[in-house]
Amino acid sequence: MQNWQKDSWKNFPIKQQPKYPDLVKLAQATSKLEELPPLIYFAEAEKLKRHLADVCNGKAFLLQAGDCAESFAEFNQANLEKYFKVILQMTVALMHGLGKPVIKVGRIAGQFAKPRSSDFEKVGDKELPSYRGDMVNSITTDETARIPNPTNLLRAYEQSAITLNYLRSLASGGFSSLDNVYEWINDFANLTKDNTQLANIIAEIEKSTSFFKACGFDLAASQDYNSADFFTSHEALLLDYEAALTRQNKADGKFYDCSAHMLWIGERTRNLDEAHVEFMRGIANPIATKVGPTMQPDELVKLITALNPENEAGRLTLITRMSASKIKDILPPLVERVKQEGLKVIWSCDPMHGNTEKSSNNFKTRRFDNILAEVAAFFEIHQNLGTYAGGIHIEMTGQNVTECLGGTNEITETDLEAKYRTHCDPRLNASQSLELAFLIGQKQQ
Repeated sequence: MQNWQKDSWKNFPIKQQPKYPDLVKLAQATSKLEELPPLIYFAEAEKLKRHLADVCNGKAFLLQAGDCAESFAEFNQANLEKYFKVILQMTVALMHGLGKPVIKVGRIAGQFAKPRSSDFEKVGDKELPSYRGDMVNSITTDETARIPNPTNLLRAYEQSAITLNYLRSLASGGFSSLDNVYEWINDFANLTKDNTQLANIIAEIEKSTSFFKACGFDLAASQDYNSADFFTSHEALLLDYEAALTRQNKADGKFYDCSAHMLWIGERTRNLDEAHVEFMRGIANPIATKVGPTMQPDELVKLITALNPENEAGRLTLITRMSASKIKDILPPLVERVKQEGLKVIWSCDPMHGNTEKSSNNFKTRRFDNILAEVAAFFEIHQNLGTYAGGIHIEMTGQNVTECLGGTNEITETDLEAKYRTHCDPRLNASQSLELAFLIGQKQQ
């Protein structure tokens, strides 16, 4: 990239960065990160880009899902296994309905930082520095713990490394066997036995497996049957962290942000003349940008051109976040313009952020029906325009939380306080996530 260096972003205006009181400690933390091993290898990022090129060409589907904000407190083996279990179940549900490979990219092993609308927030009778994710400060109400702490960068790196290591072992060590996944799906069927629609889909999946086994195929000996590709992603928000983990591939001279396989720019930091776009345009990873309701067609074309100047398939994903009520008015002109310009992008739907609301008992929540409605409209728009709806991007967890309203289990406003555990935004729980995957697949048949 002409005139690009991994620290050239420092010459541009920047938003959503913590105000560290101790810059010496920050320099020490980033210097240490520069010495530590990368979390991913160049070839892994290129492999994901090839898979995403298939998505771009309509031959595969992107499932990008995970926590709103990872935390240090909830980091344990059980939660990682529950999360990965749901990802695998969603993959099978989507593959069955869409009839295409599903590329699994987690919002995990790095999703520790969150943008905020203000530097301060009211907590009870206190005004505290806003919680910006565990990579920055603590969610507790202790004023000292709310001060941005550079050593959290190192702790986030360490947790990311352990997370990635364990997920890789789950992906390749037999946990991901389709026999396991089918058994888990049947467990889900028992929980949703009153939903005839879901029960019929699950029965069809079970018949498909039985057919292949009856034909004498030795599925247990197949690597594809017993393992799964899995990639990581997060919002590239804290550029001190991202730049410190950026490495140059000596073979071709390209720079890769080795904190994750895929990085994205958020809705609040995607301005063309600012630091995040400058940093992201120079890394060779597959990247993405959020596209919200204020985006204009001309602006979007300029952003795509800046981030993907070679018009490379698989390089750039556009994650739309419009809301169920606005998507049919706002998205079509953007899709039409990008199609007219011949730009190679993946269109993915984030049906979470545009549908956030406050419940009557003052919980930040989302309605499952609105989430499903935005996804349905997303597919309908692309079908009408002759373009490809290539993915979904959701905030979810494998835990049995009560943060989003509705779904087969019919979570109500009075249920929210029972297991409301998110550190930031409300997430779909395991049951709601799998139900969404089944319904997407069914609607596209």
